[in-house]
Amino acid sequence: MAEKQLILGVTGSISAFKIPSLIGILKEKEWKVRVIMTKNATKFIHPLTFATISGEKVGIDMFQTEKVWEDSHIALAQSAQILLIAPASANIIGKVASGIADDLLTSTIIAFTGTVIFAPAMNSKMWENPIVQENVKKLKGYGYLFAGPSIGKLANGASGPGRFADPDDIVRVIEQEAKNG
Repeated sequence: MAEKQLILGVTGSISAFKIPSLIGILKEKEWKVRVIMTKNATKFIHPLTFATISGEKVGIDMFQTEKVWEDSHIALAQSAQILLIAPASANIIGKVASGIADDLLTSTIIAFTGTVIFAPAMNSKMWENPIVQENVKKLKGYGYLFAGPSIGKLANGASGPGRFADPDDIVRVIEQEAKNG
C-alpha cells in the first residue's frame, strides 16, 4: 500500500490548540502529515509544536529563505491524497471560495487535485453569517468537503454552531475519503 500523505493547513483560530492531538491521531493511523500554517495561525500556536509532533518541517511563507521542502507548492499539492484545513476560519473559507491564492496555504489549496476537507471553527455569529454560508455552499458545489462544525460551547463561553469538530470525527472523515479515493 502506498504511503498515506496528508497536507494539514492550520489557520488563525483559537481552536489551533486542538490540532496537535489531531496530528497525533493521524500519525497513529500511519499518515505522513505536512503542516502549512498561515501567518495568523502562528499568533495562536508556535510552528515548533507542529514540527515536533509531525516530524516534518512546517511551511508558513511562500518565499521562506530556508527551503522547507524540496517540493514547490505545486509538487507538494501533488504529493498527498488529502488536504485538510483545520481549523478553517471564515477568512480561509472566503479566500478559497473566491479563488484567492495569496499565500502558501491558499496557493497549495488552489493547486491541489485530491480531496480537500475543511474543518471549520469560529463563533456562531460568524458561522451563521449569510456570506460565510454562501461561501460554504459554493465550496461544496465545487466538491470540497466539510467535517463539522459541531454545536457546543465556544471559546467566548457562548454555545452554538461553529465549534471545532472532535478530532476523532475529523479523522473518520479523512479515513473514509482515503478509502473512497
